[in-house]
Amino acid sequence: EKGWEMNEGILKVLGEESGCDIMTKEQFSDFELILEFKITKGANSGIKYFVNPKLTQQEGLGIGLEFQILDDRNHPDAKEGVGGNRTVGSLYDLIPAENLSIENRSKQFKGIGAWNQARIVVKNGKVEHWLNGEKTVEYDRYSQIFRALVAKSKYKNWEGFGQWSKGHILLQDHGDEVEFRSIKIREF
Repeated sequence: EKGWEMNEGILKVLGEESGCDIMTKEQFSDFELILEFKITKGANSGIKYFVNPKLTQQEGLGIGLEFQILDDRNHPDAKEGVGGNRTVGSLYDLIPAENLSIENRSKQFKGIGAWNQARIVVKNGKVEHWLNGEKTVEYDRYSQIFRALVAKSKYKNWEGFGQWSKGHILLQDHGDEVEFRSIKIREF
């Protein structure tokens, strides 16, 4: 009801008038989500998936896996966590983003005020994050390694975190101005 506006195909978090996150009515299991996002200086947001609306930190804020959207240079959260696991393109608080597509090349964030593309692919428990056409994260959400990462994270107290069979997709209002467009999802 507040904090967001839709204008000419752009969904915008207003920032100064914080509302709540926006969540899909439908739940998804195996899917591909592609969208473009643009951030302002110091902005923090995210794309959450496998969100369980029954688990919240407070009203309107869902718990789920998160493709981090962040101004790595100007937001302090980029230096928190472990080894960069809270930077843009990362699986928030679990796996840091790095360029897995081109060896010896950093992740390809186009910068503040530019449109960047996020892509999340989930199929049979395997998950990939892509930033501007290059893979930044891959993991198996049913693996022992994933469960060990969760056990050492801020999500350790939510039983079965990230392993629910289906969940909602959510765009995060973290109190900063962020824009989204060209949002497309397909189910496998």
